[in-house]
Amino acid sequence: MSATSDYADTGYVPPKVWEWKKANGGRFAGTNRPVAGATHEKELPVGRHPLQLYSQGTPNGVKVTILLEELLALGHKGAEYDAWLIRIGNGEQFGSGFVGINPNSKIPALVDRSGPEPIRVFESGAILLYLAEKFAEFLPKEGAARAETLSWLFWQMGSAPYLGGGFGHFYAYAPMKIEYAIDRFAMEVKRQLDVLDRRLAETEYVAGDAYTIADMAIWPWYGALAKGWQYNAAEFLDVASYRHVQRWADLIHARPAVKRGRMVNRTAGEPSSQLWERHDAGDFDTKTQDKLQVG
Repeated sequence: MSATSDYADTGYVPPKVWEWKKANGGRFAGTNRPVAGATHEKELPVGRHPLQLYSQGTPNGVKVTILLEELLALGHKGAEYDAWLIRIGNGEQFGSGFVGINPNSKIPALVDRSGPEPIRVFESGAILLYLAEKFAEFLPKEGAARAETLSWLFWQMGSAPYLGGGFGHFYAYAPMKIEYAIDRFAMEVKRQLDVLDRRLAETEYVAGDAYTIADMAIWPWYGALAKGWQYNAAEFLDVASYRHVQRWADLIHARPAVKRGRMVNRTAGEPSSQLWERHDAGDFDTKTQDKLQVG
């Protein structure tokens, strides 16, 4: 029996040259397209703080707001920031202003206006590394500890697309359930969880004894998956069995800065957990959606 005989043949034969003839279906069909660039003119707002973040509270966006809130908790006043909501479901990432700071049209994107000329930084891993080096926090300066942190940071960058664009898409968002695709990506995600579980059996945090940007990068994806917040797939993936990942996920979630960071630019869940825009530390107490909806 061949390796593919357990799956039904759909009869689809790829053409010699692919053409975009129809939307691909699924939850994000309206914003997916095979070309880059702006679709409309729209300038980005600019607030009063040195750092301007344009994002949404997805796992990639949460990485950066966690780091910013952790930096502020340590007393770094230069880490004050304005967080502007970019509604990716509405295609706001294709506005000319956003494309100007991230030609890849993905959140998050950051502009640092603290110096003589604005500096743009895009891709979540690049933003974490930029901020960690700027403020000399959450990233060892040299040696094995630095190498370990960067290795796990980039492990997340390479692994999460299999979780999100692979498993998450086919399990939760695709217009049809395709057994082969779900099996393929579920197997890979469980392998990744096993990688993390084995590592966290040896160390308190992902990169070792210290809390670093590696934890901040990995937790919004794999910590959320472990706690059942991603794709309604906790039972399907048996996430409870990864007990070391569970221990670590709870450890990170208990941090006040993580709780705040997870609220910023969030547009789903309990209204009290949604702070659509953040322009001041006091916004957490006065501008969550439960308070704005009163009256």
